Amino acid sequence: MTAVTDHTDHTDHTDRIDHADHADRIDRVDLAEQIGQADQAEGADRAECSGPSGLPGRTDRAEPPRHVKRMDARDPEGSGAESAAGAWDDGLIARRVSDTGVFDVEAAVDTHVPSDVGAAHDADAALQTRLDALRELVGLSRTRVDAEVLAEAGHVLDEAAARRRLSDRHTVVAVAGATGSGKSTLFNALAGVPLSETGLRRPTTSAPIACSWTDGAAGLLDRLGIPGRLRRRPLQGQPGQPGQYADAPLKGLVLVDLPDHDSAAVEHREQVDRILALVDAVIWVVDPEKYADAMLHERYLRPLAGHAEVTFVVLNQVDRLPGEAADLVLDDLRRLLDEDGIALGEHGEPGATVLALSALTGEGVGELRESLDQFTREQGAASRRIAADIDAAALRLRPVYATGRRSGLSEDAREEFTDRLADAVGAEAAGQAAERAWRRNANKACGTPWLRLWRWYEARRAPSITFTTLKPAPADEEATARQRVEHAVRVVGERASAGLPGPWGQAVREAATRGAAGLPEALDELALTAGTPAGRLPRPGWWPVAVLAQVSMTLLQVVGGLWLLGQIVVVLAPNLGVPVLLMLAGIVGGPCVEWSCRMAAKGPARRYGLEAERRLREAAAGCGRARVLDPVAAELLRYREVREQYVKVTG
Repeated sequence: MTAVTDHTDHTDHTDRIDHADHADRIDRVDLAEQIGQADQAEGADRAECSGPSGLPGRTDRAEPPRHVKRMDARDPEGSGAESAAGAWDDGLIARRVSDTGVFDVEAAVDTHVPSDVGAAHDADAALQTRLDALRELVGLSRTRVDAEVLAEAGHVLDEAAARRRLSDRHTVVAVAGATGSGKSTLFNALAGVPLSETGLRRPTTSAPIACSWTDGAAGLLDRLGIPGRLRRRPLQGQPGQPGQYADAPLKGLVLVDLPDHDSAAVEHREQVDRILALVDAVIWVVDPEKYADAMLHERYLRPLAGHAEVTFVVLNQVDRLPGEAADLVLDDLRRLLDEDGIALGEHGEPGATVLALSALTGEGVGELRESLDQFTREQGAASRRIAADIDAAALRLRPVYATGRRSGLSEDAREEFTDRLADAVGAEAAGQAAERAWRRNANKACGTPWLRLWRWYEARRAPSITFTTLKPAPADEEATARQRVEHAVRVVGERASAGLPGPWGQAVREAATRGAAGLPEALDELALTAGTPAGRLPRPGWWPVAVLAQVSMTLLQVVGGLWLLGQIVVVLAPNLGVPVLLMLAGIVGGPCVEWSCRMAAKGPARRYGLEAERRLREAAAGCGRARVLDPVAAELLRYREVREQYVKVTG
């Protein structure tokens, strides 16, 4: 019965609130209409006193917005013509009208996307681009680069994928330090409750302990390998409401107290190294006695200098330092960090945060909490950590993909390689042989019959070399040609690999060497096919005229000789002058025609020889290009692709 009465009272109270709220809305609408009418009248007055430029005159009251939608209380549904605008402003509170005509004050909240959200989206897209480029880089390099060199890049990809699959609303921060630095005390001070054991016994922390300020971090803690019995929650901000931390400071923070990094127990150091490679950020706790410890700087801070944006360095136990000693020690700590290559986040610049505090007395802990609160609210630590890991991997891979020198196969190197192959195949000698063959053919056709008979006789006695029957090259010449080919391939491989990183230079040289296998034999075959003229040798246009002239000279000699013979045997009347002149004309004219043909044949013979040389040179160049230059160019193209991906990885 009491419950029913309470419910009725609650209903009546709600109805009264709704009625009062409706009346209050009507009053505000009337007030808005009155303000709008007054604005119209005042706007007309200001329009009359506007300056020459059309700007309104001075006024003591700011002009309300002119895009005001006025709604009458008698028309609460906004059915007028102006209701299509969808929004109105009474000069006091910005509101939005829903489709049903009900005034929704909560919907009037500015829906503009904050700039940091857009920046975070851009940063996430840029990070994804770098991860894709690194994955492509590893894929293209597997057959060229040693697997051990690519192992770190593969590990970065695996860990980045594992982290990005988990909650991005949480920021995992590890508290690391040396023995006796007070990191567990600082851990408890941040949590507001003693969660980690502290004391004089060393080492105090034997296993990592995690403290999560908000729910949903189980997957992250599972990834760190922290069991459920070592997972804690901080002091509740609102007693009586367990698990409600949404409005508490350090929302989204997951703090992990690590064992001592200089512990005598090996398993403690292994746990520290393992978790440091997985967390989003690190708080390094140092004390006035060990802040300059060489082990800390050489093993951790210096190698992680690229992770400055996700690094906090805290000088603890400043309550033990008298006077200005704390500032002096803090300045010296900054100097050491600068020598380690760690950028310091001072004056708004990105870098490591350096603070001085006392976890025991609470001095400076509030400043650290504020820094951590802002750090976790940005929700960018995981992306920064992954980006820093990519930077570190790219820096270690730099000798594999960049040397700072120009590389590639120049046109001069290609031409030199072609010349060497042409020399090895004997292109110039083949051209000269073709030129001599053309001349011999011209001499056969244009020479005197008696000389042709003599040459025929010599040919019968000792057959000459023709293009159809070539003698094999001597063994020493063949070995010399093979050495020339190998030397040409070795030179072009060295010139193509100059300026390339070690693995890619080796790949280019191996590609050239593989292509050189069988190249000498292929060039020998080309010398027989491309160097041998096909069919009859070409003849110039004056060739028939020269043959006819030579035949005429021969006929003159024959006619003169027969005429003299007829006079000797008293068949013809004696007349020595005419037959002698005919014979002399034939005897002198024949060699003259032959000499003229030789002179005229020099140009065509030379052109024929050059054409034969060019044909054999191009054939040798094509063979060398297909077997050597193309594989080398493919390796250079692959290197260019991985170089472009490496540039994307470096950001």
